[in-house]
Amino acid sequence: MPVRDALPQRLVDVLTDIGPMTVAYSGGVDSTLLAIAATTVLGAEHTLSVTAVSPSLAADDFDRCARLAADHDLNWRTVDTDEMADDRYQANDTDRCYWCKTHLMEALLPVAVGTVVLGVNVDDLGDHRPGQRAAREHGARFPFVEAGMTKDDVRDVSRTLGLSTADQPASPCLSSRLPYGTPVTLGRLSQVELAERALRRLGFDEVRVRHHDRLGLVEVPAARIAQAADLHDRITEAVRGAGFDFVALDLEGFHSGKLNRGLSATGSGVEGNGDRPTGSGVEGNGEERAVSEGHPTRTTTRG
Repeated sequence: MPVRDALPQRLVDVLTDIGPMTVAYSGGVDSTLLAIAATTVLGAEHTLSVTAVSPSLAADDFDRCARLAADHDLNWRTVDTDEMADDRYQANDTDRCYWCKTHLMEALLPVAVGTVVLGVNVDDLGDHRPGQRAAREHGARFPFVEAGMTKDDVRDVSRTLGLSTADQPASPCLSSRLPYGTPVTLGRLSQVELAERALRRLGFDEVRVRHHDRLGLVEVPAARIAQAADLHDRITEAVRGAGFDFVALDLEGFHSGKLNRGLSATGSGVEGNGDRPTGSGVEGNGEERAVSEGHPTRTTTRG
């Protein structure tokens, strides 16, 4: 089916109304559909997709961005963001994502084509999302929200188009694995990235390793807890190999936004430690570098 025919007319109308745009691109389900839809409706010359590169973006996520951009002929480039140099971000309080998104927007605006847009959908509007507030303060728009599209809507359209991202699990930034108040450091992000990569290689596509100092707390979907228990030796080896001294399996199972428990909803939107992609260009804001030393700048433009 032609892409244009699969897009809801209300989304086409919103994209047309916004005009030339820059998609904050993380390679997740939301930002991938948004980038493809915008390119289809507006043309590649009026649509730029940008991925923000920083130590909080897992290398696997960056590689996915590059692959999808090539597969779909997106006009794509990267920018470096320096939130790790910001003490307010490193402090990892409940506004961490506000400072992250502020740095993202400040990096995007100088290179942006038209309006910066994020792949936020209607379901993302609850919980604690300070990053959405920062994006709005810098003039960003949320086309899926304006078109009234939910996460299920985004996935349904993606399936109709045969996109590989249609059923892809969320992949939020690595910093979301650290409880609020635990400073964000390159070493901690490296431990999380290495542990989760090893667990994905064991077949756990949807997995989180929460960083609790010397303890790595493993979360998998509840339906797979028994399987994880059967593989406890290999999971222990994988997580300890990433630098944790102790390993535990969360018997409640994976739940998006678990580390946001106890926070009052602000209505401004969820990143925090919410584990849901934010469409920030790093979905999850999404996104996806040397695990301990940082990646070199990647600047690749297509289209």
